[in-house]
Amino acid sequence: MTAQILDGKALAKTMSRELAEQVAAFEQAHGWAPGIAVVQVGADPASSWYVKQINKSFTGVGMRFALHTLEADAQADALTGLIQQLNADPQTNGIIVQMPLPKHLPQSLVTDTLDPRKDVDGIHPINAGRLLQQSGDFYAPATPAGGMEILRRYGIDLKGKHAVMVGRSNIVGRPMALLMLHEHATVTICHSRTRDLQSITRQGDILVAAIGKAKMITADMIRPGAVVIDFGVNVVDDKLQGDVDTEAAMEVAGYITPVPGGTGPMTNVMLITNTLTAARRQVGE
Repeated sequence: MTAQILDGKALAKTMSRELAEQVAAFEQAHGWAPGIAVVQVGADPASSWYVKQINKSFTGVGMRFALHTLEADAQADALTGLIQQLNADPQTNGIIVQMPLPKHLPQSLVTDTLDPRKDVDGIHPINAGRLLQQSGDFYAPATPAGGMEILRRYGIDLKGKHAVMVGRSNIVGRPMALLMLHEHATVTICHSRTRDLQSITRQGDILVAAIGKAKMITADMIRPGAVVIDFGVNVVDDKLQGDVDTEAAMEVAGYITPVPGGTGPMTNVMLITNTLTAARRQVGE
C-alpha cells in the first residue's frame, strides 16, 4: 500500500485564488480591503519568519497587513494599550499576537484584552467556549481549521469514524478534537501520560499528530488504511520533519499529509479566511 498524499500546498494555492476573488468583491462593495494587524514583542527569529509568511500570504490575496512591534522588555501596559488601540480601529479586522511572549508577559494579558470579534486565531475564551459548545459565531484556531479543510476538500467523511488525536495543546490538539467531534467522529485524545499509546493509535480511522517530537508516530502505530494528519514542525539537522515517520507511514496509511507541504501551508489560508469572515461580520454582511 502506498498512501495518497493530502497536498496542503496545492490546496492552499487553490484557496488563495478563491480568496483573492472574494477580497476583490469585498473591496468593490465597501471601498477598502480587509486587513490584519500582527503584534510582535521582541525579535524571535522563528516568530519573525512566520510574520513574513503572514505578510506574503495576506498581500498576495489583496488584503492589508500591518506589523506592530514592541521591544522584548516592553511592559504589560504597552502591550495592552496597543491591543486596545487595534481593537478600536475599524480598519483592523483581525488581530494576532505572536507567541510565545517574553516570560514577564503572561498570555492572559492578550486573551483578557483582545476583542473576540477580531480574534482571528481563536485564542479568546469566548471563541474557545463557543467552539466547545458549537454555538454562535466563533473563530477556530487556524492550524486545526486547516487540517479540517484538507479533510473536507479531499472528501474524507468523519461521521462515525474513530479519530485519535495525539496531543492536547490549546492551539492544536484540543480544538482539533472538538472540530472532529463536530463532524460526528468518535474522538480519543492521547497525551504524554497515555498508557500503551500504540494500542490506541492503531484503533484510529483518523490519526492526528500534534506532539512536537520528530517521527514519534511510527508505522506500527498506524492502522492499515488510516488517514494520517501530521501537524508536527520539527527541525532536525536543518531539515523540517513532522511528528510522523512519513516515509514508513506511507506504506501503511491510506492518506497522509506530508511535512513540509501538508498542514503547514493551510494555516495562513485559514487565517485569511477568518479575517475575511471577521470583516464581513463587522460590516453587517
